[in-house]
Amino acid sequence: VQLQASGGGLVQAGGSLRLSCAESGSIFSITTRGWYRQAPGKQRELVASITSDDRTDYADSVKGRFTISRDNTENTVYLQMNSLKPEDTAVYYCNAHILINRSVQIRWGQGTQVTVSS
Repeated sequence: VQLQASGGGLVQAGGSLRLSCAESGSIFSITTRGWYRQAPGKQRELVASITSDDRTDYADSVKGRFTISRDNTENTVYLQMNSLKPEDTAVYYCNAHILINRSVQIRWGQGTQVTVSS
């Protein structure tokens, strides 16, 4: 499985961005997809996740503002980010949990920078 993230950029506070994570390879083996972020000097944290049966989960800091979704026809996972705040500034990574021979492996896409100006 390979993941390719895109969609980051510079936006003013209150604005919106949509991140995309294009998947390729043995995507049928993916059980959970997620978006993480890492701000300078901080640990990488989970932002949102979606399971293969479309159950979603969000970090408290983004609930009501961010929406994770997936398009099976385009093999892409999206993160719609609204009402962006300066504290959302970080490098965002997409992630996939892959079930292979009863064990779970994790794949990461490259990061995409999101910068929110005040």
